[in-house]
This record gives sequence, C-alpha cells and structure tokens, in this order.
Amino acid sequence: MSDAKVKAWWSHRQGLDGSLVGLAAAQILEKVGWARSVGGGAPYLTLFSRAGIRRAEADAALAAVQIHELPSARGCTYVLPRRDYALGLVVGRQFAEGETKVARKLGVADDEITRLCGAIREALRGGALAPDGIRTAVGDAARSLGPEGVKKGITTTLPVALGMMQVSGDIRRVPVNGRLDQQRYKYALWPENPLTDFQQSEADCFVALARHFFGWTGCATTAGFQTFSGLGVKAAKVAMEPLGLELVMGEYLALPQDRAAFKAFVVPKTPQYSLVSNLDAITGQMLHGSGEKPDHSIMDRGEMVGNWQFDPVAGEIVWTSTVKETAPLREAVAMTEAFIREDLEDFRSFSLDSPKSRVPGIEALRREANL
Repeated sequence: MSDAKVKAWWSHRQGLDGSLVGLAAAQILEKVGWARSVGGGAPYLTLFSRAGIRRAEADAALAAVQIHELPSARGCTYVLPRRDYALGLVVGRQFAEGETKVARKLGVADDEITRLCGAIREALRGGALAPDGIRTAVGDAARSLGPEGVKKGITTTLPVALGMMQVSGDIRRVPVNGRLDQQRYKYALWPENPLTDFQQSEADCFVALARHFFGWTGCATTAGFQTFSGLGVKAAKVAMEPLGLELVMGEYLALPQDRAAFKAFVVPKTPQYSLVSNLDAITGQMLHGSGEKPDHSIMDRGEMVGNWQFDPVAGEIVWTSTVKETAPLREAVAMTEAFIREDLEDFRSFSLDSPKSRVPGIEALRREANL
C-alpha cells in the first residue's frame, strides 16, 4: 500500500469524489468535519466542493441554527453542525481561557467579570447588539485596561466577558448580514444553550472528538489528532485509547469499523479534480498536521496538483497546475469560479484579507501560469 492510497482514501472520506452530493449542510459537516472559519470564504467552499451547496442554502442553514460558528477545537472558530455544538464548546473551553488569565494579571477580579456578564445579559434581553451597542448599554460595568492592556492585546474587559459567555453557551455571535465571510457580528442571548442539559465530562468529550476525527478522516496519525485537538502527547493518547484504533498502514490508525473498508478501497483511475481553500481539512491541520499555505489548492484524489487565487477585479480564478491541463480540470476551475463570482463576489482567506493584499500572490500565479 502507498501514500497515494491514503490520500485518495482521505479524498473519498472527505466527499471530494462527489459521494456526498444531495446531503444538507449540517450533514456534510457531520461527515467530513468542522469547517475552519476566520471570516473568510472557506466554510462556503467546504460545502460547495463536497455537495455543490450554494451560499443561499448555507446561509439558510446558518439562520436556522442548523450550523453555527463557535469557538471549539484549540479555542479556534469552526462552523459546526447542530449535533456538535455542546461538544465543540467543551473541547475549546480550556484553550479559551487565555484572555481571562491575562485580565487577572492586569488586576481584573473574577467577580468583576461576573458582574459584567450579568450586565451584558440584561443588555441583550431586548435583542441582539453589536459590540458598540453592548458597550454603551453596560456603561461603567466595562472598563479600559489602559496601556498595559493594549500591550497585551486586551483594551477593555468587554471582550473577556463576551468570550466567556460564548464558551459557556450563554450567548452566540450572529453575522450582521447573515454571511460567514464578512466578519461583522452582533451578540444574542442563546436560550437554547447547548450546554444546559449536557452531561459529558471534558475527558469524555475529548474521546468523542477523537472518534469524530478518525471517522472524518478514515485514517490518521496520532500527531494529526494532536494538532487538530491541541492536546499534548499524553492527553491525546488518553483520548484515543478507548477507540481501539488499528494500524492500517505505517503510522496511520483507523477505527475498527473502517479497517476493512480501507483495505478494500481502490484508488480511482479517473482524475477527481476539486478546488479547496487553504484552510480545508484535506490541505491542512486535520489530515497533515500542518498550517495553511498562502495559495488555495487544486486537488486530485487527495494529491495537491495545483494552486489558485480569485482575482476580484477580473472576476476570475488565476491558477497553475503540475499536471496536464484537460477538459475535466478546466471544468472544475470554471465551476468554482462561477460559484465564487455569483455567490461570494470574492474569496477571502480570512477577515483581514483584502483584494489589495492579494495582488502580489495573484500576479505571481499569473506569471507562473504564462510560463
């Protein structure tokens, strides 16, 4: 068996072979994993590349709270399916305490934050508010942390309290315009707090996260799970131990129920091209234990065979490939290009990404494509 088989297996499990077409947004995220979200277009492309889901359908699922952006693995924001809201909040809890610890060092007492949380709760009883609206409503309950706070990246006590209330499920962030790729939010009370009747311990939640992870990937390494979960070596092994994982090739481990399917899996002979973001699981942390790269990727049966960027001025994808340009490859590019142009207007990697900042990368790709 070869790495090509593992990569093609990942591609199959991630639904990049078209096997998940017809499923709803939440079902896709249940099957392939949580979609990394940093105010860019990655969650939309995750759903489109797996099942052809357009932005209107994804936004409708978001509005119906069937999917939601929450602080979760490693304390990072992901778009999760409703099934996993409580799990995501619990496994992200220990990583979201950084601001609270910094605030304590700056002289902020826990009871001060507790009072501020109460003031925020009262302010939101009348409906969702943007941060400025909350700041006005809570008045002196929030205060500046001065020059030292600025140095530490926390200017006031308000974001500390808002972060705590998100992690506890008391409030949720709601996109102002209902879109995941434009990072302007209001905060709203969450009467259906997913943690209200949730009984699993943190340890049990990390076991559940490990089960999800190896189910999403089909097979992975211990290091891959460590990177995704944020756990150390010992804690990761403790979370994995109850799963009875079995070696399927080299260091790759699989759930017992997936071993036979992996063994029987045959790498497709026909190319399966798809365009994914630089935050997609198949290019980054979930499968490879690596960070994102500047360009987005063209994939074929789990292999990275090209790079791309969207040029919003020209309204087109600029791309290069390491394989021969064929009609199926051009069609995959054209389909994604039309999706971005018609549904998203642009494709940002993250909230601070801008057309201007992308010009050097786009021009470098264009030069490479013209060689």
